[in-house]
Amino acid sequence: MSTENIIFTGVALYMLGMLGVGYYASRKSHTVADFLVAGRGLSLPLCSMTVMATWFGGAMMLGGAGAAFDDGMLGVIADPWGGALALILVAMFFARVFRRLKLVTVTDFMEQRFGRVAGIGITITTIFSNVMWVAGMLVAFGTIFEVLTNIPVETGIIIGAIIVFAYTMLGGMWAVALTDFVQMTIIIVGLVILLIVVLVDVGGWGAIETRLPTGTFNMLPPENTSEQWLNYLRAWTIIGLVDISAQTLFQRASAAKTERIAQQAFYIGGFGYLLFGMIPVFLGIIGSITMPGIANSEFIIPELAKEHLHPVMIAIFVGAMLAAIMSSADSALLGASSVLAKNIVPWFRPDTSPRLALMVARIGIPVFGGIAILIALRIQVVFDLMVDANILGLAAIIVPFILGVYWKKANRAGALAGMFSGLAVWIVTMQLWPALPADFMGLAASLVVMLVVTPLTQRVDPPRPLTDSDGQPVTA
Repeated sequence: MSTENIIFTGVALYMLGMLGVGYYASRKSHTVADFLVAGRGLSLPLCSMTVMATWFGGAMMLGGAGAAFDDGMLGVIADPWGGALALILVAMFFARVFRRLKLVTVTDFMEQRFGRVAGIGITITTIFSNVMWVAGMLVAFGTIFEVLTNIPVETGIIIGAIIVFAYTMLGGMWAVALTDFVQMTIIIVGLVILLIVVLVDVGGWGAIETRLPTGTFNMLPPENTSEQWLNYLRAWTIIGLVDISAQTLFQRASAAKTERIAQQAFYIGGFGYLLFGMIPVFLGIIGSITMPGIANSEFIIPELAKEHLHPVMIAIFVGAMLAAIMSSADSALLGASSVLAKNIVPWFRPDTSPRLALMVARIGIPVFGGIAILIALRIQVVFDLMVDANILGLAAIIVPFILGVYWKKANRAGALAGMFSGLAVWIVTMQLWPALPADFMGLAASLVVMLVVTPLTQRVDPPRPLTDSDGQPVTA
């Protein structure tokens, strides 16, 4: 049997397995709460794995490894370092609050705290970031198929999308959590095997370390200029700060059985993500020495697999990479469709029935997925899609979101002023100073304006208290 046929067989079996898990989960998803937040019944193992798997996608397996190949450790500040930072910050300061609120979406929170306009703002950024994230995962899916089987990227994108659509539509959050558990296990095993085999074949880490360029593991800007430091800080915050408000993470905290499980799951997910996220980083660095002439640095992990693994092991590793991709794509699709069903439809039809909401949540998955396919076919660069998905959130949303949780005086006037000023500075900076990180400059403007406007508008716009889904006060 040829290598291509072995890979096809392994992938086909893997896909059938994921569809089987989705079908099993569909028997547990009878209500909107079951579909969107798994009936708030995720155990610690399930919740921890789905938190970690949400982050561990093609952006890390391809984009992160490629960034490490090109720029060493400084190239992966945004991810996995920033990604792990977001999970740990949620664990420390937000997971218990999110679970306590008993809400389903970040739009619910922003609307309750700051009104409809703020809710619309975070809805736009949530859908934008999730669709862009899915597009990045689909590009990764297509890239793997092209490198390992010579199937065109476009075909791989379509195949991956159909599988993810199917099992996510079947079981919602239960399907996502159960498949994430299986997928994360496969990811870890596949990465560890590849790293060990590659290190043995190249003569150990010592044979690589002596050939690395000076500064490979530096994590500070090489030049002490304001421009480099601003871009460096942007790399830490574009995921590390913005994704505190990510619908995918909010949904997982809300789906945990208890507040304690929610917090522990994010600690486990954060440290686990950093630990295992370093494996693609080191593989990228190793590949920069052993395969310096590779045409596209984002292909380095599939190329290492082709070079060092037996065809059967390649098939297993392809399953691991596909697991990583689908574990992120399904989460992002469910996040976008949750906002559609829970928030957008009720704006136009306030009497939305639970049955209609459940139907819309399922239909939203292929709708948003179809948009992601179009983006993926046009912009076939994984890491760029992943990072740029958060530009609107950094510029306009994250400051009101965080202050809305922890600042009792935060009010609608201050939040909206911060949001619009952040967007304005972002647009102006892009036009006049393109070398500067425009979204990070928007973040700074949003913070300053909200801190100034909020105290000045307390009397004309009294702050709304933080309350749960039943209208009861909640303490952060």
